Amino acid sequence: MPLTDDSGALIAPEWLIAAEPVHRQLRPSLPADYAGRIAAVCTAGGRLVVATDGERVLGLALWRVIENTYEGRRLYVDDLVTSAADRSQGVGRALLAWLTEQANAQGCDVLALDSGVQRAGAHRFYFREGMSIASYSFKKNLRMA
Repeated sequence: MPLTDDSGALIAPEWLIAAEPVHRQLRPSLPADYAGRIAAVCTAGGRLVVATDGERVLGLALWRVIENTYEGRRLYVDDLVTSAADRSQGVGRALLAWLTEQANAQGCDVLALDSGVQRAGAHRFYFREGMSIASYSFKKNLRMA
């Protein structure tokens, strides 16, 4: 199944291959069929953007636009990760700025993401970028790994 970016253009397979090791820094439990999982997420409305330097992926964001009753239109970020080798160099800030531009362009009322309670460094970054903790996120695992 072909993957497309936010403009509908096809994502070159080599970018997906290059993004996988960076994405696994955040999500090491992604299935072996990384391309298949990303294709399924994109088929369900997800979009993948990568920040690059030449042929090297510095970071990425996986996002989608959702309508709900309590916020209206929201750009939700599934994953936002900068390569460990490139952190604190402005990559995350650039991705978050790009996501904010997308949210505004698509008429979103909110830009939102969830961050694991163990990710204190990421939380400091989000606070610096003007984000706040707006609610608790509860979940119930339905399938055991």
